[in-house]
Amino acid sequence: MTPLSQCPADVLGSVVGVLTDVDETISTNGRLTAEAYQAMASLQAAGLRLIPVTGRPAGWCDHIARFWPVDAVVGENGAFWMWQDRAAGKLRTRFVQGESERAEGRRRLEAVRAEVLHEVPGAGIASDQPYRVADLAVDFCEDVPPLGQAEVSRILEVFARHGAHAKASSIHVNGWFGDYDKLTTSREMMRELFGIDLETERARWVFSGDSPNDAPMFGYFPNSVGVANVRDFADGMERLPRWVTTRRSGAGFVELAEALLAARRAT
Repeated sequence: MTPLSQCPADVLGSVVGVLTDVDETISTNGRLTAEAYQAMASLQAAGLRLIPVTGRPAGWCDHIARFWPVDAVVGENGAFWMWQDRAAGKLRTRFVQGESERAEGRRRLEAVRAEVLHEVPGAGIASDQPYRVADLAVDFCEDVPPLGQAEVSRILEVFARHGAHAKASSIHVNGWFGDYDKLTTSREMMRELFGIDLETERARWVFSGDSPNDAPMFGYFPNSVGVANVRDFADGMERLPRWVTTRRSGAGFVELAEALLAARRAT
């Protein structure tokens, strides 16, 4: 990972959009700061597309798509995307799976839930679980006392035993049944919603994130950016971001936005 300050100005100036994780990438200690929100608004005002790509639930994404300065949002690690259709005046959702497949996945996840709570003392079900449509979120440090890496690995093992996909974020282990993740759904969304082929355009897009469930995105985008707290997880990640900020969490996202806007003004 190379400091973001060393990224060439022409590379930053060519960026047309930002896909970004939310928890501890835009937020800081579980809160959205005024500075981070203003950074999002400034990016949009400058003409860049902004799309959160998060493990957070459908209920949160409804709010994000309606009220944040964003063009769309990918939720539950790729289960769907949402966007506010300004022309029609309504929120729209595109699910990767049909309703029957999602219902079967939720049924199978009940067995995972029971085993995790039985086998991993201290783990909890995320407080945002009632607002989810496709996955199970196991809390290991948001509203429960922080668990160690051994316990997080055990949670991942329970999901794997049932044949589910699972990813650890900075706060939850999210698991689901279905062959999708943040990257596959982001690519599909960009093609369907915006008519953009990320395979050919990815050098002009930045992804920013902070944790292991962002690894596929870090590996795909040649100019991916980790906020400084990504270093906390670096030893256990398969792919790391190309660039890294000096500041952590939301302040790191502000640092990225400032760099993009400065380069844009200079071109």
